[in-house]
Parts: sequence; structure tokens; C-alpha cells
Amino acid sequence: MRSPPVARRPRPWPDGASWLPGILRWARALPLACAALLAACASVPDAQERQERQAQAAQSADAALDSYRRGQGIAADPGTPKDDFLARHLAVEQAVSGEPLVAGNRVRLLVDGPSTYQAMLRSIGQARRYVHMETYIFDDDAEGARFAEALIAARNRGAEVSLMVDAVGTLKTPDTLFKRLRDAGVQVAVFNPVNPVRARAGWSPNQRNHRKVLVVDGKVGYLGGINVSSVYESSPGSASGSGASKTDAAATGDAQAAPWRDTHLRIEGPAVAQLEAVIQAGWESQAKEPMKGGGSYVAPPSGATSVRILANQPDRRDGYTVYLTLMSAFESAQQSIHITMAYFVPDPAFIEVLSAAARRGVDVALVLPGFSDSSLVFHAGRSHYADLLEAGVKLYERRDALLHAKTAVVDGVWSTVGSSNMDWRSFALNYEINAVVLGPDFAGEMEALFQRDVADSVRITPEAWKARGVGDRYMEFFSRMFERWL
Repeated sequence: MRSPPVARRPRPWPDGASWLPGILRWARALPLACAALLAACASVPDAQERQERQAQAAQSADAALDSYRRGQGIAADPGTPKDDFLARHLAVEQAVSGEPLVAGNRVRLLVDGPSTYQAMLRSIGQARRYVHMETYIFDDDAEGARFAEALIAARNRGAEVSLMVDAVGTLKTPDTLFKRLRDAGVQVAVFNPVNPVRARAGWSPNQRNHRKVLVVDGKVGYLGGINVSSVYESSPGSASGSGASKTDAAATGDAQAAPWRDTHLRIEGPAVAQLEAVIQAGWESQAKEPMKGGGSYVAPPSGATSVRILANQPDRRDGYTVYLTLMSAFESAQQSIHITMAYFVPDPAFIEVLSAAARRGVDVALVLPGFSDSSLVFHAGRSHYADLLEAGVKLYERRDALLHAKTAVVDGVWSTVGSSNMDWRSFALNYEINAVVLGPDFAGEMEALFQRDVADSVRITPEAWKARGVGDRYMEFFSRMFERWL
């Protein structure tokens, strides 16, 4: 005998209200979303362009493999199979990125704000020649004050110091903070000012500098997803300080008070010169005065890790470096694709690449946010869950912390960490920077970190997803309409 249907209560929102007030709030936000439609629309390379890039990659396969062998000091082995993952990926990636693979680096994985800030501030404190820094957000809070003091101290020691911040990312930061830096002799530039009168030629309000890069003396560099803000003052699961309140905030989906989970890299060696080149190019495109310090110095080898720096240029037709590199890695995957991603609103081709990989037997798994500081992006990303689950992709949501990391590891040999999310904005509108790290040792660290994220996450099963409430379904439908402009 079939049991009578059980009445289902509307799923509560984090603030305790039912889903209906949430819908009404988004309905009131419709004019703002429509205004976004008037701004530049994000676009990515179509199928024909991707095929052209793949043909270009095939033509350069032998050259790319030879370059890799020379960089690693590996003797040419005619017995190496042409379909070897690492060799094939190197060919595709070099063709689409145009950047050389740099051997001889030491790479350290940084997995939270406190350890990242400690390492960055130590490097700034050791600066003798220069400190060059780019960041999307530089808040006027306790962490912002620590960095400001460190930059000023470096300048007082005689090092040249330059800082570029994004105009939108620092919209709430009072100019008094930057005036204090300028008065101390620190060069400060603002990327793409909101006021077009203050901007240089080619002003576009929708293009933002989302990079987080630090280079000290050309010897050590940092990049990843971590901005300068006190939101990173504690690690997920930390019991110190305000750990209890942070845990409570995560339980209720409070993005402002929850602990943040992010990832950064520290690099020593010749690849730092690529980071410095990116900073210098960005500065030249925006600042009125030349950047002081720096140059073309290339640090000597410091380790055995090979690195490629990817910096996209959305103002150029061929500026889809990060997008095409990720696509090539996922298309080449033979065993596994493991992604940890803060904002996941990919284009249809990206969904198809991940789905196709899962269908051919690749272990495709994604750790995504269980809540976000951008509800519109959060629900737009969730609108793709059904297609991914149907293809056999494993989905997890991290609900004990605000997930802000942007990382991937493929086949246990190819890894990337950077500022680029897997969304339209990062691929087509933002200036982003990622590092691709090759080799099983670093990939092993990335795999271990991914498995820790999985252990701290909730699995989204096809059955659970089909049972979600009408409020969630509405939000997914509504948010999906604007995913190209988020």
C-alpha cells in the first residue's frame, strides 16, 4: 500500500525566512540585473576557434615535447608514446598559451589566509630591491593595515614599492589608506577607474583586474585566490580567536562572517620572472608614471618543479589563455579531473567537456560552495548540476566555510592554482593569472588537499538534487538568465 504524500516545508534561507521573500528580493533586484545587460557581454572562443587551436597544437607537438625534455634535462627517448598524457598536454598547452614552460622552481602550496599572509609579509620584510604587488581587494582593516605597514617599511629601507589595486575591488576602501602609502613613497595605481575621466584610453567598466600577485626582488613570487582582507583571519575549523562564531556563521550560510577556504602559491626560481613581466605589463597599461624597480632579472634555479604562468588579456582577440588551457587539460584527461572552485558558471562547451570526460570513464569530481557571497552566481552555477550529474560527474558542496579557492588537478600530474574562476567573467572579462605546475610530486599535494575538501563537503546525489525545493529551482532559473554578465 502506497503511503500518503508527506507535506514538504519550504526550504529555509540562511536568514530563516522562507524561499518566497528571497524570490521577492531578487525580483526587486531585476532592474540592476537588467542594467548589467547593458554592459559588455562575456563571450568565449567558439567550437571552430577551439578546433583551429587544437590543429595548431597538433602541428607543434614534437617541438613542445622537445622543449619539455630540454627544460627537464631529459634525454630524447624515441620510445615515448605519442599519446602519453604529459607529452600531449604539453603540446596542446604550449600552442594555446604561447608561454614557455620554465623548469627549476620551488613551489609551495598555501592553503589558508593566515599561512599565506605570514609567508607574504615575511618576504616583503626581506625585500632589498623592490616589492611589486597587484591585488583585486585591499581592505582598510587589520590585515590591510599590516600590509600597508610592511610596504611602507620596505620603502623606508630603500626598496622600491609599487602597488596596483582594482577600482571596483577597492570601491569601499577609503582613499586615505592609499594616500598614506603614496605619502610614504609607495607608488599606487588604480586599475580601470570607475570614473572614465580618470581612466586611460580604452576604458571598459566591465573589465576588472582580478589578479593577486606579489613579486619581491625577482626571487620569490606569490599568486592565487587570496586578497588582502580580514575575512581570511581564521582558517576553516580553527578553534582560536572567533572560531566558534565563525563556525556558527558557516552553519547559517553567513558569507561575511564565515571562515574562508582559499589557496595560494609561493614560487622561487626563474618562473618568478614571468610573474614580474605580467605585473610590469599591467602597470604600463594603467599608470601615469613608470614602475620603479624590477627589470628583466631571471632568478637562478631553486628547485626541480616546472611551471608555466598564464595571464589572459580580455582586451585582445586571442586573450583566452586560461580558458583554452583548462579546456585542453580536461579534453586530454585519461584518469581524473578534480576541481575545487569558488564560482562555477561555465559556458556550455565547458559543461560538455567535463560531461564527455565522465562518460569515457574519467573520474570527474568538483568541490563547489555550499553558500556564497554572491547568491546570483551561486544559483547560476547550481543550474548546471542536473546535466553534470546525469553524465556521472561527482559533485560536492563545502558548507562549513566560504569556498574561494580556484584549483584543479588532472591525472595526478597537471595542476593549476590561480585567480581565475570557472565562469564567463573570469574567462572573457577579467584580467586573471594562473600557474600551471607539472609533475606528480606537487600534484600529489594537490590531490591530498582535494581529498580533504571532499571529506569536509556534502555529496550532491542525483536523488537529492531531484528532491530540491521549488525555491531553489526558481533561483536557478532566474540566475541562469544572467550568467554571461555575472
